[in-house]
Amino acid sequence: MTDNRMAIRQVELEVLRYNPETDQEPKLQKFTVPCVNEWCVLDALNYLKDNLDPTLAYRWSCHMQVCGSCGMMINGEPKLACKAMLRDYSGVIRVEPLSHFPIERDLVAVADDFMAKLKRVKPYLIPGEKRTLADGEYKQTPAQLERYKKYAMCINCMLCYAACPEYGLTPKFIGPGAISLAHRYNQDSRDGGRDERQEEIATSEGVWECTFVGACSDVCPKHVDPASALQQVKVASTVDWYLEHFMSWVKK
Repeated sequence: MTDNRMAIRQVELEVLRYNPETDQEPKLQKFTVPCVNEWCVLDALNYLKDNLDPTLAYRWSCHMQVCGSCGMMINGEPKLACKAMLRDYSGVIRVEPLSHFPIERDLVAVADDFMAKLKRVKPYLIPGEKRTLADGEYKQTPAQLERYKKYAMCINCMLCYAACPEYGLTPKFIGPGAISLAHRYNQDSRDGGRDERQEEIATSEGVWECTFVGACSDVCPKHVDPASALQQVKVASTVDWYLEHFMSWVKK
C-alpha cells in the first residue's frame, strides 16, 4: 500500500483579509499553497505567510491543540487551525476569523468581550477554608476531582462563542465558556466563592439566556461539554430560588 502522507498537493485557500487602516470592509483573497497531506490548516497558513504574503495576520502559539489561540472559522465551522487536517478537506478551504467577534485584522478576532466576561465570573479558586502553610495543602479525593475535572479542560479558545447563536443575537450573554469555567470552580470542594459567581451567572444575561442549542459542545476541541455545565447551573439556581422562597430555613 502506498504511503502518501508526505505527498504534495496544491491547496486553494480563500482567506478573509481586513486591515482597518486601509480597508472599508473585509474581502476574500485566494491563494494556492503547496501542502503536504499530513499538514493542518495552520501549517498551510504558516507557509502562506512565510512564502507568499508576509502581511497576513493570525494568532497561533503551541501547534498542539493546547493554547487555544488559533481558533478560526474553517469552511464555516469554528475550529482550531492546528486540529483541522487538510486531508479532511477537498476543494477550496475558506478561512475566516471567529464569528460574533469584531475583526482586529485579517484572521485576528477581538477577544476583549470574552476576557471581560471571564473576569466577571471569577474563574479561580476562592478558598472556602482559610489555611496557613503550617496547615498543609487543600486535599481532595478522586471523586471530588471528578466532579469538575471535565470543565477544567477549557482552553479559552472561544470556539463555543463563535458557534453559539444566542451570543450572536444577544451580545450581553455571558456565554458558554465563561459560565462553564464558573461551574468548574463552583463544583470544586475547596472553593467557597459560589455565591459570588451565582450573582453573575444565574441571571438573564447568564444561564437563562441559553436556549440549549448545544452547538457549543459540538465544537469544543477538548470535549468540555459547556452545554451540560449551563444546564447544571440552571438546575442549581432553580433549587436556590426554591429554597430561598419556600424553604428558607434549610441551609444550602
